[in-house]
Amino acid sequence: MNKLSGGALHAVFAPVDNLARVDAVVRRLADAIDLGLLADGEQLPGESELSARLGVSTVTLREALMALRQQGLVTTRRGRGGGSFVTVPDQPREARLGHRLADWSTEELRDLGDHWAAISGTAARLAAERTEPGDLAALLRSLDEFEAAQDLAARGRIYGRFHVELAAAAQSARLTKEEIRIQAEIGALICLALGEDDGPASVARLQRALMRAVRDGDAEQAGSLAERRVRDAMARLIELRLADSG
Repeated sequence: MNKLSGGALHAVFAPVDNLARVDAVVRRLADAIDLGLLADGEQLPGESELSARLGVSTVTLREALMALRQQGLVTTRRGRGGGSFVTVPDQPREARLGHRLADWSTEELRDLGDHWAAISGTAARLAAERTEPGDLAALLRSLDEFEAAQDLAARGRIYGRFHVELAAAAQSARLTKEEIRIQAEIGALICLALGEDDGPASVARLQRALMRAVRDGDAEQAGSLAERRVRDAMARLIELRLADSG
């Protein structure tokens, strides 16, 4: 059974600040399930605890859990030993993510991409200026794991983790917190941008080049590569969204 920890746990259960709070909770938990952060059969925290951690009312949480049950992502059992449990549906992950992508407009995707590129680019520049080469072990380990990953969900998890680790390397608590928030918002949709035949290899090459720029202290090159990486991913999502609506 999967157990969450660290940044992943914070991202899944951090307070929801979206105005459409029911939809935000549904999206957050559904993404966590699709990314494998919440495993099949895993019990969610109780309603009081989960609503407090997500920063929503118990009424909002119950509506979100009802929507998740309708999607086949959660099963609720009554009585002793009961609660809400994760249920991974038989429908292929790519098909589920495609339906979820349809909930985003191209304008929303473009706006998120602009914001994400600004955060990621700034983090990369500061990491190049502040981080010693010996402090890059976590980032390099994530790159190795990304290149070795065969599962789309695993690639998505590691891709998001790399972004958070890069922000942490910038030694900025605010940038790291914002990167975690962005990863929670974009969630499993990023898997769709990594699913092309040459997609993972192309992303890995760009990430390696970014790491070299950070290691060499080339702040402008690091920032430029980080922004390009984000814009490439979001452009792919927008392309898929337009194709779906065509």
